[in-house]
Amino acid sequence: MLQIKPILAALKRHKAGTLLIGLQIALTLAIVCNALFIIEQRVSNLSRSTGIDENNLLIVQSAWTNATGADIAPLVRADLQTLRQLPGVQDVAVSYGYPLKGGGWNSGVNIKPDAQHDIADSARFYADEHLLPVLGAKLIAGRNFRSDETRVTDSNALTSSAEVIVTKALADRLYPDGSVLGKPIYVGGGASPSTVIGVIDQMQGPFNGGGAADFSDGYVLLEPTLLTDKSNAYLIRTKPGQLAAVTKVVRDALFKANRMRIIEDGVGEDAGIRSFSEVRAQFYKSDRGLAWMMGVICVVLLGITAAGIVGLTSFWVGQRRKQIGVRRALGATQHDIIGYFLTENLLISMAGVLVGTVLALGLNLWLMKQFEMARIAPGYVMAGLVVLLLLGQGAALAPALRASRVPPVEATRSV
Repeated sequence: MLQIKPILAALKRHKAGTLLIGLQIALTLAIVCNALFIIEQRVSNLSRSTGIDENNLLIVQSAWTNATGADIAPLVRADLQTLRQLPGVQDVAVSYGYPLKGGGWNSGVNIKPDAQHDIADSARFYADEHLLPVLGAKLIAGRNFRSDETRVTDSNALTSSAEVIVTKALADRLYPDGSVLGKPIYVGGGASPSTVIGVIDQMQGPFNGGGAADFSDGYVLLEPTLLTDKSNAYLIRTKPGQLAAVTKVVRDALFKANRMRIIEDGVGEDAGIRSFSEVRAQFYKSDRGLAWMMGVICVVLLGITAAGIVGLTSFWVGQRRKQIGVRRALGATQHDIIGYFLTENLLISMAGVLVGTVLALGLNLWLMKQFEMARIAPGYVMAGLVVLLLLGQGAALAPALRASRVPPVEATRSV
């Protein structure tokens, strides 16, 4: 059985190298644990449900060049009629705001007109009665808007809608002790109440986390409104298998109906025509990029740490060849030599991961304070600890094997 005291005595004679490797292991553990936690959060975002039927959904962003104010409404209605007549189109809605848009309108919501603090912040979608069926959102209580309830106005003259539809998450937040149907809510500090006429099961907001976390987590309300001074979108529900065909003809159909418009030809969020799969890909582009970047950082850090352990252990083996030869001459086996260097490395790694655990928790607390991150799960720290210990043993194994092959005759050679 190996003696720990001789190993500790040897490490004291190599304080600089020991401290450097221990510190490297500690920093690697702290960064890798938090990086993996961030990766898991970002990857989970990629599969988050929007609460809508994303298949066969097309988004068209069209802006007028020669119309403002009251002239907008008849032009929009003409576009809707044109789009609904296209082969392969099931239904069309017009809306300022939709899930994963990347921007939009939000306001504080309350149940009392004179409350000093809002109960929740909610995204606001201004749309017609076709939005729910086009999105495939599930209405779990109440009713949808009627066509005669959709008002036409601009944002400067905007007042509270008489009727609104809210998500279940927002309803539970506002009225946790009872049904929200028929109840008043006050939106955006308005003095006039809006009556909740329907509740949808789930709908993700247009924003992506940060200070707007509530909006992306399902606090959404719908108002039957056509905003004439905003860039509305046409949301097209195509028949199954007809998305590509409709995408090819929708631009020409709209320009044929009225050429005085702009439909951007760009890509990503600048594109005027996008499938919802493209909307989702653009919305989570930063999450994917951050996940890849963090993954690369983890691999690089682990590689550098492994290389440092290999280099230091190899250096120590080179320095101790005569000592190893003496031990071999006194009867130490190859297994004893390998065990010595692996134990030495294990002691350094254990000290490093203990310090690294403290650093990992401290770094997570700082990230929570600065970036509103969640508290890291203990499993990530434990997993990182095990990985670093195994990495250290694996990195030290090759130099240890070379040390075990040092012949006893090295003991007789001069230094």
